[in-house]
Amino acid sequence: MNELSLSLSCPVPLPAGDRILLAHGGGGRLMHQLLEMVFLPAFANAPLEARHDGAVVTVNGVRLAFTTDSYVVRPLVFPGGNIGDLAVNGTVNDLAMCGARPLYLSAGFILEEGLAMETLRLVTASMRAAAERAGVALVTGDTKVVDQGKGDGIFINTAGIGLVECAGEIGPAAVRPGDAVLLSGDLGAHGVAVLSVREGLEFESPIVSDTAPLWEPVEAMLKAGIEIHCLRDLTRGGLASALNEIADVRRLAIRIEEAAVPVEEAVKGACEILGLDPLYVANEGRFVAFVPEAQAEAALAALGRRAVRIGTVLDDPSAVVILHSRIGGHRVLDLLSGEQLPRIC
Repeated sequence: MNELSLSLSCPVPLPAGDRILLAHGGGGRLMHQLLEMVFLPAFANAPLEARHDGAVVTVNGVRLAFTTDSYVVRPLVFPGGNIGDLAVNGTVNDLAMCGARPLYLSAGFILEEGLAMETLRLVTASMRAAAERAGVALVTGDTKVVDQGKGDGIFINTAGIGLVECAGEIGPAAVRPGDAVLLSGDLGAHGVAVLSVREGLEFESPIVSDTAPLWEPVEAMLKAGIEIHCLRDLTRGGLASALNEIADVRRLAIRIEEAAVPVEEAVKGACEILGLDPLYVANEGRFVAFVPEAQAEAALAALGRRAVRIGTVLDDPSAVVILHSRIGGHRVLDLLSGEQLPRIC
């Protein structure tokens, strides 16, 4: 491989400062500080306090899930997908993590002057195909155009509404000591796929994004009668950050087994070369599920052959995430202070 000039930053502590940094949007420590210090105090309410992937609200006796997300990925097109299907999948997945069947989406487009019309058509066609696959309709939207150099091609904001199809509450607050932690599939493909195009890298084995809708496996668990306590898709900050968020909200520790966490050899090799930890690399078609120990095997059967059990929730108020390594040691998986891989969603 030729010498590379990679735009990766070391995850070392950063000063809080009085300006927004890229790391404030990376899913790590600074992003959580931003939420705690600015957004949560400004908009405090019960649904927001749940700190989940979406809000569950009741309207005329009907429980609905509501979520929104913005997509600023660079490059716009990457192996396995583009910003369009990423926007649809990401939003329907946030609804699925609330135990809700996705129904309707909105889309707001911020387009940069000079964007090729062919690129816009590619993105919208991908969004249509992803929406059809997920069984949702894109029913409203908005378009704005900004000066050249101010928009990075396309930014997309999507919002979604879904119908909650479970009787109980699914979210961090429902996690219990002894819960089994399940992972729906292998890690790291999306982040590495985006990076490979951005930096002009070529690997011996092709790596493609895992972007995909997730309602189908969630529905399979619900139909199997699984008492799902919490679901979380593994986007910004990857598996490690998602587990830390849940441990912090619930004030319980989580232990995972390194040997049980699946990472494809091509992704593992790319991460080693690039100095990335796959546990922190973003995914767009993977999630963790917290279920009662007694239902762990049934939940795995419902999820399918890619799913594995990776850990257990501990009755420990330290709220840390502990990795039991392949060689028998233990280390704490903390939130990153810096930005490991910017602009991947």
